[in-house]
Amino acid sequence: MADRLPARMREFASYLDGLLARLDQGAGWCGVFWQRDPDGMQACLDGREAPPWDVVEALLEDLGGMYGRATATAERERARALHAAALGAHDARPGAREDLADRLDVMLRERRYAAERHAGLARLLSAPAPGTDTDSLRTDLAWARDDHRRATARCDELRARIDELDRSAALSSPGRDAAPAPARTPARVVPPAPAPADTPAAPRRRRRGSARFAGLDADQGAAPAAAPGAPAPMTPDAAVRRTPRGARFAGAAQPAEAAAGALASADEEAGTEVAGAVGRLARLRAEGRSGEAHVLLVELAAWPAGRLPLLADALHRSGLGADWATLLWESAALPAERLVDAADALAAAGRDTDAHRMLLQGVARPAEQIGAAVLRLDGEGRHREARALLDACVRARPPQEAARCAAAGPRHLVPLLLEAALGVSEERHWDLVHALRVAGHTL
Repeated sequence: MADRLPARMREFASYLDGLLARLDQGAGWCGVFWQRDPDGMQACLDGREAPPWDVVEALLEDLGGMYGRATATAERERARALHAAALGAHDARPGAREDLADRLDVMLRERRYAAERHAGLARLLSAPAPGTDTDSLRTDLAWARDDHRRATARCDELRARIDELDRSAALSSPGRDAAPAPARTPARVVPPAPAPADTPAAPRRRRRGSARFAGLDADQGAAPAAAPGAPAPMTPDAAVRRTPRGARFAGAAQPAEAAAGALASADEEAGTEVAGAVGRLARLRAEGRSGEAHVLLVELAAWPAGRLPLLADALHRSGLGADWATLLWESAALPAERLVDAADALAAAGRDTDAHRMLLQGVARPAEQIGAAVLRLDGEGRHREARALLDACVRARPPQEAARCAAAGPRHLVPLLLEAALGVSEERHWDLVHALRVAGHTL
């Protein structure tokens, strides 16, 4: 069977086998991966799958721990090139796009599960009941955070691969977009196939192995007793991100000069408080008090929206970029109205990517809550904010879930949902038309 595998996949499998031979199979991240998903690890060693890049980086962290950072750094370039070639060979096979969409669907669910678990553990840790084993809670919280970061990295990687396949398909059929689209009437609506790449269609059968490969465990709450000492970087270097634009940023983007002016005019008190909070966080991290550090991040998420850009800058200057990602995630749990205000503040400061991620993470809450928040925003005359929230929802949620937003007020929300979907694509609009009809809403 190995002879029938693409040469690039065989080459990477051989490299991975050699890398693992240099590591302690029962320790570090390597030990975690073998414990959590031995089938996925074996599939990668056999050349049948290529692991997500965050897994390769974690193994390189193990290598650095055993042979020194310089060895891992020197190895990374070769590993990256071989991994990219293996992914390209995998994605060139028939049916690859459908397979990737299936994996993305699963990974989005994994990420939502990790976010919910993290939020619940953080609440328990912020006010533990008498007799609570806080050390165990902190360990579980660390694993939930790691699961979420890995899921986010894998979603980015899968989207990038799907986008690349779509670009290649468009280049190979240059005349495809020249012909006018056929007229479509509501009476003949059918769900398109395949689904768009930001959100997959109806859930398919869950794949065992690489979709939940090595580190994510959505079916079981338990995690290994202790995390490896040096967590690996979570974001793949090759993740493709489009330039943020449109209603999902609430129309708040400003020229760079205006953003710089807004930051420069921040009052002295805010700057002092931000510096103090970041200094306190740095001390907690240096002392290994990760639970208290996380509680502080939860508190910072509740600060006025205008201070978020200041916090982002201060955290990155202090080498606490990973804590900014956690703070961004915690901010996504804010009430929907404040969520949009926070995204506005980030976009106004030129942090469009952060604003985009916050909105997409924020609309993972129950669809009915999003619909109710949109009604409140619209009722208060905050029409731009209401549409930004709906735009993020129809981009991030499958059509069947986005349609559930309408339950809070179908007469008002159905037209707004359809308008938001049309702003994404014609396909998404017709998908939502179908989902709304299935849900019993009159268009």
